[in-house]
Amino acid sequence: MAEKRDYYEVLGVQKGASDEEIKKAYRQSAKKYHPDLHPGDKQCEEKFKEVNEAYEVLSDKDKRARYDQFGHAGVDPNFGAGGAGGSSPFGQGIDLDDIFSSFFGGFGGRRSSNANAPMRGSDVEASVYITFEEAAKGCKKNISYNCVTTCGECHGTGAQAGSTPKTCSACGGSGRVTLNQRTPFGVVQTQRTCDACHGKGKIIDNPCRKCGGSGRQRKNKTVDVTIPAGIKDQQILNVGGRGNAGYNNGPAGDLHVYVNVRPHPIFERRGDDVWCDTPITFAQAALGAELVVPTLDGKVSYTIHEGTQPGDVFKLKGKGIPHLGGRGRGDQYVRITIEVPKNLSAKQKELIKELDSTTSEKNYAQRKSFFEKLKNLFNE
Repeated sequence: MAEKRDYYEVLGVQKGASDEEIKKAYRQSAKKYHPDLHPGDKQCEEKFKEVNEAYEVLSDKDKRARYDQFGHAGVDPNFGAGGAGGSSPFGQGIDLDDIFSSFFGGFGGRRSSNANAPMRGSDVEASVYITFEEAAKGCKKNISYNCVTTCGECHGTGAQAGSTPKTCSACGGSGRVTLNQRTPFGVVQTQRTCDACHGKGKIIDNPCRKCGGSGRQRKNKTVDVTIPAGIKDQQILNVGGRGNAGYNNGPAGDLHVYVNVRPHPIFERRGDDVWCDTPITFAQAALGAELVVPTLDGKVSYTIHEGTQPGDVFKLKGKGIPHLGGRGRGDQYVRITIEVPKNLSAKQKELIKELDSTTSEKNYAQRKSFFEKLKNLFNE
C-alpha cells in the first residue's frame, strides 16, 4: 500500500497556512482534478479523493492539531482511548456524562436526590462531511460514533448473572448520608455522597465481569441520518435517543451531528442563492453569444446580449438551494468575467489594432463617462 502524502503537500500550502489559504488551495485543487472535467481519468479521480481527504483534516481545528502532532496516525478513527477523536469541541462520540453527570446528571437536568430514580443519559456528538451538492439536494449518511450503552451481560444491574445488588445499609439506598455537626449556633446538617456505595445506593458483592460492575459499556455505534436538502455548513442535526444510556431505566440522551459542507470548486453559496463566475471571450462579450452555464441541476443555455460588460450579472430563477424546511428555492447568479487572450500572433495583433483604430469613443460608454468626469475634475 502506497504511503500517504503529507496533507499540506497535497494542497500545496505551508504548515502554518491560514484557514482562508487552505480553503483557497482546496478550491483550486478540487477544480483542477474534478472528475467531471476528466471523465474516465482514474489518476485524476484518485487525486481528487486525496485533495478531499487532506481538506477534511486541515479544515478542522481539532483534527489538524492532532495531525500536526501525530501525523496520519493522529486522525485515524481508532486513535486514542475509546476511539475518541471527532471534530466537535469535545471529540467525536465523547461521553459528556463523564464531565457533567456529577453536577447536573448530564444535559437532562439536575441529579435526583434518590439514587434509584430514573435519570436521562447525556448527549454525545459526532460530525459528518458532505459535498456542496449533497447539502443542496439532501442525502443519507451512515454516522459512526462512540457512546455509553447498558451492559448486555448484566442488563445494567452491575451484578454478575445469578446475583443481585443489595440496598446500601449506610444510606438506605439514597446514595447520600446526612451529617449532624454541633456548632456554637446550633446543629448544622450537611449531606454528602455515601462512602460505602459511592452514591449508587446499592452494594454489588459479585460485580459483572463484562462491565466491572458499572452496568455500562462504551461501544461504537452507527446510525443512518437523513440530511435535509438546503442544510447549511456547521448546522447541527439532533437524533433523539441515540446518546448515552440513561441510569435506572432512564431514557437515553441524544446524538448531535455537526454537518460540515465542503467548498465547491465552482459554486459559492450566499443564503439560499448560488453564485458562480463564467469567463467569456472578448468576441462573445462584444457580439453576444449562447453560453452553457453549470447549475446544480445540470447544464443550461443562456443568451448574453451584445456589449456585455465585465462584472455583469444575470439571474437564473429557481436554480439555487432549496429552502430548508420550506417550499421553493433560491436563485443562481452568474457573474461575467472577460478573459483577455495571451500569446497573440502578429496577424491577430494587427486585427486588434485595426479594430481599435476604427472604433470611436461613442462605442465605449464607460470610457466616455470616465473622461468627462476627469475633465470636470481638473476644470479642463
